[in-house]
Amino acid sequence: MKTRSILFGLLAVSTLTVQSCKKKGCTDETATNYSSEAEKDDGSCEYLQEAGITLYFTQNVNGSNITVSNFDQLNYTNADGNVWSITKMQYLISDVRFYKANGDSLVIDGYHLIDMEDASSLYYTLPSNVPTNPYVGIGFNFGFDATDNISGQYSDLNSASWASPEMLGGGYHQMKFEGRFIKQAGDTSTFQYHSLSEIREITQTDTIFHHNYVHLAFTQSFNFTADDTIQVKMNVNNWFANPHTWDLDTLSSMLMPNYAAQVMMTDNIVDVFSIQY
Repeated sequence: MKTRSILFGLLAVSTLTVQSCKKKGCTDETATNYSSEAEKDDGSCEYLQEAGITLYFTQNVNGSNITVSNFDQLNYTNADGNVWSITKMQYLISDVRFYKANGDSLVIDGYHLIDMEDASSLYYTLPSNVPTNPYVGIGFNFGFDATDNISGQYSDLNSASWASPEMLGGGYHQMKFEGRFIKQAGDTSTFQYHSLSEIREITQTDTIFHHNYVHLAFTQSFNFTADDTIQVKMNVNNWFANPHTWDLDTLSSMLMPNYAAQVMMTDNIVDVFSIQY
């Protein structure tokens, strides 16, 4: 009996030793500090915090906000001296990107069509939450890039008559901006300032398609701690200003098949958008 007691005591000590040697740490694979070597959870698990981010799109003319209540009023003058009004403003953005200080970035796949006549479309809640890390900038594509600009791909855009003719490159529009203006002769005419995500230069030597989308990036510090909203501001008058001074008397219609005009529109986006946070 004495021998059995000693043996039992040795086994008990051995079991306690094995249990006390188990490596402690976070055993939850969904945690940011998960340890594959940990055998016993010690309550140290940490989880990534995320925020829902909404982009709010506003339009202005040289700082004066405009809404549908300002439509069809000849109240604005562009850099070339044309007096103009707005009757339609629709545009598409895609693939919002948040920039990190180390040069990396976070891309939120998706797209959104803004239509000034649809108040709900002025708000775009990103389809994926954003980790609450510090960021140093934000960007988005104006229109679709070559990967996303696929003819007939999006049923909602097809229903919105947003497709671009195949003979001009196919895919989809970037923007439909329309209005009226006073011609130099004094009479009033209409303009259609439409830009495409892909364009075609039709000449004797060049019949290939050219990607026309633009990625816009803005330096801005973000440190989200909860759901938040970022305002995206469009100065509509700047479509006519820089670097090309736009003369509506000569460039007001048939701009979609006009390759040079499409390139000029893309150039002029440089000062159109800004960010307010």
